[in-house]
Amino acid sequence: MILNRDLNFSIILDNIRSVENIGAIFRTADVLGIAKIYLAGVSGITYSGQEKILHPKVEKTALGAQNFIPWEHWENIGELIDNLKSQNIKIVCLENNVPNAKNILEFEPQFPLALIAGNEVEGINAQILEKSDAIIQIPMFGQKESLNAALSEGGRTAEMN
Repeated sequence: MILNRDLNFSIILDNIRSVENIGAIFRTADVLGIAKIYLAGVSGITYSGQEKILHPKVEKTALGAQNFIPWEHWENIGELIDNLKSQNIKIVCLENNVPNAKNILEFEPQFPLALIAGNEVEGINAQILEKSDAIIQIPMFGQKESLNAALSEGGRTAEMN
């Protein structure tokens, strides 16, 4: 489903290590009408002199989508969340294996909203989970306990429309 960019639906990528995943998320976000992508911590950033730029592999995988979606980098995700909450933006985390996580199929999103995808191995920091307005999870039926970051981001974003 295509979202309306006016809904102010953003994605926060928190310390995502795979630059290829980040590029794929940019492509998916463009197709789904995401308003903005926030890169937090090490997610997809490198430097050209003093200037922060997207890692070349992000750009290669994104196939130009990074030129159509506004993005910002924040070193500290806690400060980013505080900033977004001060603008009345709801913070929603996707995290499996958290007792109070709600099934994404039962979640009713309220916009404006920022959806957090955490680190591929460590997930979302407990302090960030505490700051969030909601925690959702994608039901898993196989033997694996998680999805690839790009796949789960695309799936949850499409489902929340």
